[in-house]
Amino acid sequence: MIKKMLPWVIIILVSITLIVGAAFILWTYLDNKSSQSADPNKQAINSVNSVKPKALSAKEISDMTYKMDDVLTNLATKEFIKISFAFELDSVKARDEFQLLDFKAKAIVIETLSDLTPDQIQGSKGKDFLSTTLMNKINAILTEGKITHINITNFVLS
Repeated sequence: MIKKMLPWVIIILVSITLIVGAAFILWTYLDNKSSQSADPNKQAINSVNSVKPKALSAKEISDMTYKMDDVLTNLATKEFIKISFAFELDSVKARDEFQLLDFKAKAIVIETLSDLTPDQIQGSKGKDFLSTTLMNKINAILTEGKITHINITNFVLS
C-alpha cells in the first residue's frame, strides 16, 4: 500500500512546492512594482534626472519665440495695466500655430488679467503666478507644441 501511495505523495509535495514558489515569485514581483509606484516623488526625480536638455542657441530661441506687445486692459479693481509678453515655445511649428491663434491667446490674457487685482500681480511672485496661469490656459489651445516659458517684457500698472 505504501508503494501505491508514494507516487501520489511525491506529486502532492512537488505541486505544493511549485505553488509556493510561484506565489513567492509573484509576491516579490508585485511588491517591487507597488514600491516603485508608491513613491511618486522618486519617480519624478528619476524621470527628471533621465532628461538631458538640449542647449539652444540664441537664434533658435528667437525663432521659437512669439512676441505679444502692449496688451492694455482693466484689472478687477478698475486699474489699468499695459503689459507685453515674449512666449517661448518648444518648436518653430508651435510658434507658427501660436501666431495663427494670436487672437485666442490675447483673449485669454485679457480674461486672466481682468480677474486679477494689482496685489496679485505685484512683485516677482505675482508675475510668476501670472505666467504660470497663462501658460496653463494657453497650452490647452495648442496642438503642435507647448509654451515652455513666458517672459514679461513690459509692465505698466496705473
